[in-house]
Amino acid sequence: MIETLREKTVLVTGGAGFIGSNLCETLLSNNIKTICLDNFATGKQKNVEPFLENPLFTLIEGDIRNLEVCKTACQDVDYVLHQAALGSVPRSINDPITTNDVNISGFLNMLVASRDSDVKRFVYAASSSTYGDSESLPKIEDTIGKPLSPYAITKYVNELYADIFHKTYGLDTIGLRYFNVFGRRQDPNGAYAAVIPKFVQQYIKYESPYINGDGSYSRDFTYIDNVIQMNLRAITTQNKDALNTVYNVAYGERTTLTELTSLLKEYLSDFDANIKDVEVKYRENRAGDIPHSLASIEKAKTLLNYDPKFSIKEGLEEAVEWYWANLS
Repeated sequence: MIETLREKTVLVTGGAGFIGSNLCETLLSNNIKTICLDNFATGKQKNVEPFLENPLFTLIEGDIRNLEVCKTACQDVDYVLHQAALGSVPRSINDPITTNDVNISGFLNMLVASRDSDVKRFVYAASSSTYGDSESLPKIEDTIGKPLSPYAITKYVNELYADIFHKTYGLDTIGLRYFNVFGRRQDPNGAYAAVIPKFVQQYIKYESPYINGDGSYSRDFTYIDNVIQMNLRAITTQNKDALNTVYNVAYGERTTLTELTSLLKEYLSDFDANIKDVEVKYRENRAGDIPHSLASIEKAKTLLNYDPKFSIKEGLEEAVEWYWANLS
């Protein structure tokens, strides 16, 4: 599928971040001209340093809240993979204004810049948080509830804007509702670190991981390579029926937080047997958290030929090896 991108230029916003840098790496390894736009608010310079000597790679340090920066980045670009955003439900609760500015105003800037540069397709990171208070499982794209956080509102508004830009201006878009992505280069540090790298780092330091709630909350944890595959399918599909809609990006299996900590302990113990003795602790649930998340991936399989290769166990085994090499 990636052969169709030969002689094309792909812009990855948030390209120095966890998902963005993995996308850049995959594109460059296939000799595809890649532009990275990042303001390094959450992205890391070290994530793109290996690419700087590659003649096919261009780094633009800039903020999507600046329309002129977005227009510059989109010049002569064929496809946009828009990953730039301020993630985290707790961050959005603590600072809804900045989350709104980046995730909505910045998103709108990128849509306008893509429209004005005649970008062929705009693929963007949506979120499973859009399902909100809907209790139905598995999550099906057409059935959502009310948002439970400012972050969830911003990601839903992204979907509405993308739909309007197609209907009004003819810009082809695809939204990818990510479900708890994990893998190499995911940052374990900071107040809003994702749960898997945070737990890994705690185990490595013999610190007790804290689970919010009683451990029964569940997630459809999704390995980074499944996400990369989905992004590539989204920008290369020739199926017109697959455009201008949203898709779940997941594996389609549910894992409780207690099961997750057990798996991490098991895999990390292969590197350090003392980790087996680290105790898991529990505390109150966190505001804005969805109790259960499980994706239906039938739509993606049908329209985009999505075929995720990594279950949570397979993904964790690879991820833990990377984390151990880079965090221990």
